[in-house]
Amino acid sequence: MSANFATKAQARAWVWDALHEQGVARAPLPPHGRIANFAGAEAAAQRLLQEPLWRDARAIKVNPDSPQRHVREAALRQGIRVYVPTPRLQGGFFLLDPHGIPEACYGEAASRATMARWAVPVALDRLPQFDAIVTGCVAVTAAGKRAGKGAGYSDLEYAILRELGFAAVPVATTVHDLQVLDDFPVEGMDQPLTVICTPTRTLRVAIPAAAPERVEWERLRAEDLDAMPILRDLQALQRRRAESTVREAEVRLRS
Repeated sequence: MSANFATKAQARAWVWDALHEQGVARAPLPPHGRIANFAGAEAAAQRLLQEPLWRDARAIKVNPDSPQRHVREAALRQGIRVYVPTPRLQGGFFLLDPHGIPEACYGEAASRATMARWAVPVALDRLPQFDAIVTGCVAVTAAGKRAGKGAGYSDLEYAILRELGFAAVPVATTVHDLQVLDDFPVEGMDQPLTVICTPTRTLRVAIPAAAPERVEWERLRAEDLDAMPILRDLQALQRRRAESTVREAEVRLRS
């Protein structure tokens, strides 16, 4: 069948069913409703860490989901600092620093279940400019479109970095071959993919779509800000920066 879908929801449902029915989904199960783990995730991670931008990176952001555990561990073994957003952005960002973790514990540090033993909280104003990003996906296209599990957290994380003034950087993902579809629609704030690695192949997007430049505050509700304190932290940081700019301008005028 043609893997062309009219909505992201249809694309997600097809992928989750296919991973389950063809026996390639891995724990945690079932795959539905999550960034699904899959057979061959480690091979896909090794393939990604051979890509120059990720291989030579000093600092990358990697999502906390199960299939990207292998990316986190491989990055640590290559001496890359790994920044991981907390699930649902409830606690901001954490740093996994390979220079502060015993090599024998890299696997434990990369696992979501035991990561907290080694992760160091990082304030928004202490985040570095990342060299590259790895995001989790439920479905992708060879043209660089992505669909997450539907909550929008990964796209929001990217937008937060843009609001902080960081430059747009390449975004990659690791998925099973079944997750590469022909087409589905995307929205303006969706982060585009540059590299897609499966257990068997690497897809490079020659001309990725434009990256989002800001948080779409108008789409967020008060309860969203309460559920994700990092957003209120971002607003407070922006106010402090604006006030500092005003004070500096006043000093220049008086001098």
